[in-house]
Amino acid sequence: MWTVIFIAHSKRMAEAIQTKLTAEGFLINIRQAKGSKQQFEILVPESELDEIQEILNTMIQ
Repeated sequence: MWTVIFIAHSKRMAEAIQTKLTAEGFLINIRQAKGSKQQFEILVPESELDEIQEILNTMIQ
């Protein structure tokens, strides 16, 4: 099952996150947030949520 882990404020930001996490070997999906043309959801497999959360936190800080 896919879980939203982050909401990016632009498609460019979402794609940059996807590229970095994919390079780490993770499966990542992006979809436009419902009701917003400017926000994009980053989705990850639920089974990898904790590990990806740690990496994402270090990327954002």
